[in-house]
Amino acid sequence: MAAIQREGATGARALSPLALLAILGGLNLFNYFDRYILAAVLPYIQSDFRLGYGDAGRINTAFMIGYFVTSPLFGYFGDRGSRKWLIAIGILVWSAGTVLSGFAPMFALLILFRVFVGVGEASYASISPSLIGDSYDAKRRNMAMTIFYIAIPIGAALGNILGGAIAAHAGWRSAFFWAGAPGLALAFCLLPFKDVPHSHESLAGVPLSRDRSAISSVFRLFRLPNYTLTIAGYAAYTFVVGAFAVWGPSYLHKVDGLGEEAAATFFGVVLVVCGLVSTLVGGLVASAWQRKTPGGYALMLTLSVALAVPASLVAFFSRNLVLSMAAFGLSMFFLFLSTGPVNTLIVETVPGEFRASAMALSIFAIHLFGDMWSPEIVGRISDRYGGLQEGVLVLPVVLALATIAWGALAARMRRGIPVNDARGPRERRAR
Repeated sequence: MAAIQREGATGARALSPLALLAILGGLNLFNYFDRYILAAVLPYIQSDFRLGYGDAGRINTAFMIGYFVTSPLFGYFGDRGSRKWLIAIGILVWSAGTVLSGFAPMFALLILFRVFVGVGEASYASISPSLIGDSYDAKRRNMAMTIFYIAIPIGAALGNILGGAIAAHAGWRSAFFWAGAPGLALAFCLLPFKDVPHSHESLAGVPLSRDRSAISSVFRLFRLPNYTLTIAGYAAYTFVVGAFAVWGPSYLHKVDGLGEEAAATFFGVVLVVCGLVSTLVGGLVASAWQRKTPGGYALMLTLSVALAVPASLVAFFSRNLVLSMAAFGLSMFFLFLSTGPVNTLIVETVPGEFRASAMALSIFAIHLFGDMWSPEIVGRISDRYGGLQEGVLVLPVVLALATIAWGALAARMRRGIPVNDARGPRERRAR
């Protein structure tokens, strides 16, 4: 199949699904590179601005404010207008915010610039998965999503490894300059191509709302029980992953005694190796599981977080450096198993015309109740109770809550209830 196909007399061209996936996946890599570089340079920022753990965690909170507050807006317009233009604007804004972060002369301006990064990434993260969902049929969608989200461990690893190396040799400000520059160059790469048409697929045939123009219809997605359970577990999962990503290198440095650059490098290498392998394994196994049982995707989510609980406890309680580092890697491996299936469920548990809104609303919810607060909460607990080792102990508890929510989702889906059926048990029995 040709990667690019001509469309009509206007000369507009459409990307094939594979070419679109490749471009969006590459851009997603830069997305997570920009986001995770903060973790690598955080000890240097703490030293420069003389910040405690709690104030340092607030930098990520600022990013999340921009990210989650604007995501429903982007999702709303993404379901109704040109998605390629919204993506282009998002890339430009997040890249400019990253570069400006390197120029910040004071803590308050650094906070402001991280809000800009969050706004730009909200546009991209809300809309790109809906493009993929509309480009692939149900049989191939989970693997396409899995490939798209492979960018998370690779981008996060590059952010940690390159960010730590640049900060160690040229200063933390230079790390932000190098991270933001590629996005400024690539912001408009999708504009020459035709937008992907919006889908009207509905897996259960149950309409959500006849009035797609009403913004209230977006929030009525929470009337869909499977969607709500997916997001509830995802919020708890995101609480843990967000704090883990921000404080992981600092924990290895301050508690386990690794050097700053060594800690960032180790965390980055483990992220890319475990994340890449685990994301692929999780996607493949979940797809095979789903072919055998209606709850296959949800079972993979439940297994992912359930196994991560004991692994994280070993990482946080062990005083043996090798054992602690191994448990860190195992925790990340288990957590990344859910990357593809959870995003597949988000777009499959709603009617097709609401996919961008569903992704945007999920971003709003998981960050409002998840990693908007978790790095600062861990930081505040650490300041109050004596150190980072005490602060991180809240994370396995929250992972247990994710296990409960996704376990309930798996039980519901295995009973054969259609994925986006909003009717209650009495209505289903009456049919």
